[in-house]
Amino acid sequence: MNVALLSKWHVHAVDYAREAMENKAITIKTVWDENQERGTQWAEELGVSYEADLQNVLADSSIDGVIVTTATNRHKEVIIAAANHGKHIFTEKVLAFTVKECEEILDAVDKNKVQLMVNLPRLTESFYLYAQQAVDIGLLGDLTYIRCRVAHNGSVPSEENPKGWLPQHFYNKEECGGGALIDLGAHPIYLTNRLGGKVKAVSGKLNELYELGVDDNAVVMVEYESGAMGMIETGFLSYGSPQQLELYGTEGTLMVEWQDVRIKSKHLGTEDWVKPELPNPISSNMEQWVESIENGVKTTIERDDIVNLTAINEAAAISSKEGRRVQLSELISKQNI
Repeated sequence: MNVALLSKWHVHAVDYAREAMENKAITIKTVWDENQERGTQWAEELGVSYEADLQNVLADSSIDGVIVTTATNRHKEVIIAAANHGKHIFTEKVLAFTVKECEEILDAVDKNKVQLMVNLPRLTESFYLYAQQAVDIGLLGDLTYIRCRVAHNGSVPSEENPKGWLPQHFYNKEECGGGALIDLGAHPIYLTNRLGGKVKAVSGKLNELYELGVDDNAVVMVEYESGAMGMIETGFLSYGSPQQLELYGTEGTLMVEWQDVRIKSKHLGTEDWVKPELPNPISSNMEQWVESIENGVKTTIERDDIVNLTAINEAAAISSKEGRRVQLSELISKQNI
């Protein structure tokens, strides 16, 4: 499977190139980048060709798929063009800024019968797989509350980096569509979307403590159709903050800090906390992408995961800007949350 790398703009572009090189089914053939100097240097590092014209890459019949790590505001343009040329697509979250744009991209994917994968990596990890299992088999009873936090110190000033260690273009709102919530907050959003079920409404607060041009600290309160509630927390201003996932129910509680999982449940025969045996992680999203193309294997990342991630971001941004609760029915047309 011959693949072209489309832009080194995103911080994870290098990681995806490395994973592609380690996958025996993938051969990186060429690099395109809107920044010619950056693209040329990257191509040289990888030992492949650089192509300055995106259309030449997409028109190349020897290219089977593309890994898109452009600025998020170029996703719609680049991914639809790739789909229209029959290329399979792997890309970074989020797919697009709005639900409407997501639907336009998905229409192009369907029309051209290509495979799209948006990387949502924590849905393949052991802690999530166990949490989903605990919810599904009723160890927690009726789910009443979810809290999930993913944060780091990427925008904390230091002597070396007056605006923090994140790339400065991550503060370009036009390119990124936002800051902490749309980037790092994607992880708690797609995790809680899966675990909590259909979302009814959100109330968001996107804060700009250091006035970098985008939110650097954010919280989103979620109301689920089941009646449960949730809180999503993220930010670029927390030193040492672990990934945390908490699930509370009428018959049990599940606590996760990184991969450390403990559960207390009426169904486990003890009043003490139990450290359960975790399932093995499943194949990475890139491995699943390849399997879906080569062997028709269904991926575990579904369209609802992709669209609902954007929907929560879009609704939270509207809520914060307008100071109101936003119902998801205001945004969703083809997809249902």
